[in-house]
Amino acid sequence: MAINHNAYPQPEDQGFDWTRHNLGTTARMRPHRMTGFATAEEGDPYRLDENGFPYHQNSEDAIQFIAEHADQPFFLYYATWLVHTPIHTRSEALLQKYVKKLGVELPENPAEWTGEGQSNPFYCAMVEELDYYVGRLLKYLDVTEDPRWPGHSLRENTYLIFTSDNGGMERHPGEIITDNFPLARGKISAMEGGTRVPLIVRGPGIVADVQSDVLVNGLDFYPTILALAGIERPAEKHLDGADLSALLTNDPTNPELVHEANGQVRDTMVWHFPNSIALESTIRVGDWKLVRNYDHVGNQHAPELELYRLYETQAGQPTRSDIEEANNLADAMPEKAQALNAKLSEILTEMEASYPYYNPDFMHPLPNKDKVCTINSHTQKGDRVEFSYQEHGAKVVRANLLYTLNGGARYEEWFRQPADLLPDSKVVAQLPAGTSHYFINLIDENNFLESYPEVMDMRGQARGKNPYSTMALPVK
Repeated sequence: MAINHNAYPQPEDQGFDWTRHNLGTTARMRPHRMTGFATAEEGDPYRLDENGFPYHQNSEDAIQFIAEHADQPFFLYYATWLVHTPIHTRSEALLQKYVKKLGVELPENPAEWTGEGQSNPFYCAMVEELDYYVGRLLKYLDVTEDPRWPGHSLRENTYLIFTSDNGGMERHPGEIITDNFPLARGKISAMEGGTRVPLIVRGPGIVADVQSDVLVNGLDFYPTILALAGIERPAEKHLDGADLSALLTNDPTNPELVHEANGQVRDTMVWHFPNSIALESTIRVGDWKLVRNYDHVGNQHAPELELYRLYETQAGQPTRSDIEEANNLADAMPEKAQALNAKLSEILTEMEASYPYYNPDFMHPLPNKDKVCTINSHTQKGDRVEFSYQEHGAKVVRANLLYTLNGGARYEEWFRQPADLLPDSKVVAQLPAGTSHYFINLIDENNFLESYPEVMDMRGQARGKNPYSTMALPVK
């Protein structure tokens, strides 16, 4: 919950009273993932238990929290670290189990896995470990009496939400991790493989063994927990999520039970992922999903708009149609696509969303790249900075000041605020108090961004040794 585990803010700075951090069995194996397996020997920090699973401190901490707080209402946020990279298991027996089950051989290079599909035995072993450690916590709830309700177990008085922060990571350089088939793509994408995640909810009043296709997301958890706990919503807070308590305790298959703050049935949801390799925004409205690709110029693999009918709803009940996002209907239904695109723009505008820009230094051709402005000079007087620039065919329409208050620190934090465009091709900005370094960004009518000074390509630099302040303008 912080940029690293010695930095601000920590969980305690964000409302948590009790916190523990330990990677446990997921800490990177040294020198590689086919060495240093856990043993049954005393003194082994990952000592195998009676079921052959490594000791996972993260799991023990979660159970300890419940043991210490079961005599009062408690909220546990349990982030298991499983199944995140590095992909490995400290149980050699578990690894060999999946080598045999999948009919594969371990690679000569321990860091590689080139097998396609869901064939990675390291990943399979991690999934079983996740199941085991979560199962230990659930068993503790089953067998432990609720101190505030004698004769009843904690399970009878506890709601459980099990979910993931994103879809499966399919690959990274040198390793195929898994495959989200039949869903399209995975983590770092707003396609269904990246945003559709497991969700299991159980607790008092929730009927067991019901599968639902109702559209919900993680923003709904907070208002739902407030409702289930009988706590009023904070009047000063605007909550984007919906209260799912009526859905869960009445009919989890009925989408009419999920409402917006104004009382209307919620049928719309937006994902905005304008950075990294995604460069896309998406909107769901009922059965339909629109994908807007920002990287469509000159890219035959990414049309500007994609339209999919994920479900066909009849009599209030959705039936899966194309959750695979295999049949792009944008060309066949242009009016539908444009209507959803306009709705997406409306919501993103309300959010004051940021968008990606074109890079004038991109090595391949881009329309209007030759029309980008150049920044000629700058001056600083006190907290006022002024820049002069020259246009080359494309009008500059916006300017932003990027600044940091802790330039040169281990973890620089950068902020953005608008700058003013003046006549005669000038830009002025006020430096906030405490600014140590700054850049100016100019955006033209074709959505190209020119930075001054030039921002270095961090991919070619040793991490942490060349912070952005080494290229920025220092405050005099």
